[in-house]
Amino acid sequence: MEMNLMEIWQQMGIAARGVVFTLAAMAIAVIAITIDRLWALGKWKREAPSLAESASNSVRARRYETFVTETEESGHPLARVLRAGLRAYLEGLRTTPGEPMAVELARRELERELEVVGLDCRRGMNLLASVASVSPFVGLFGTVLGIIAAFQGIAKTGSGGLAAVSAGIAEALIVTGIGLGVAIPAVLLFNALNGKIDRFHLGLQTAAGELVDHLERNQRLDGETRLAA
Repeated sequence: MEMNLMEIWQQMGIAARGVVFTLAAMAIAVIAITIDRLWALGKWKREAPSLAESASNSVRARRYETFVTETEESGHPLARVLRAGLRAYLEGLRTTPGEPMAVELARRELERELEVVGLDCRRGMNLLASVASVSPFVGLFGTVLGIIAAFQGIAKTGSGGLAAVSAGIAEALIVTGIGLGVAIPAVLLFNALNGKIDRFHLGLQTAAGELVDHLERNQRLDGETRLAA
């Protein structure tokens, strides 16, 4: 027997159709979030090497303000993290009695900015996780509505035959299938994107640690120069 989806759709009640529309909206949200995060991660990874090289050259040459100025308009996570750390370091040099305190201020600011940037990198991931966990229950709700419709068919016909309940059962199973069809890809995409974001954020943490190492190394060289003088 061939399944006629259009016929099943026409037999669905308003509530069941509402469930289908809800699942369709969830599926669209999954697609939109996936495309957005993949596009953002791809763009950030392409731009990261040039930013890292620029930051490394600026820190080695101690042109901290140059890097801050050049990346002022950049919303790249790496630029935001390094810019925040260098700003804190420069501010520390102006307001604190010595470079060690300035490096510590930079370290703390880097940690705070990494947390903020991490949240930005995961934008939409909470919704993706919610869809992955909720959509099966939305489909189950549609199943309940379908079973109710099946019992209503029995009540109207006064018979418990297959003809009386088949439409409601088909409706119930179709909505359940749609719910699972949304949930399974959402779970897989969430796990894949979460892994990519974790690796990218680990790279940001590594860059922040290298910046602190460079600042401390410069600080030691300055101290040795002063002692030699």
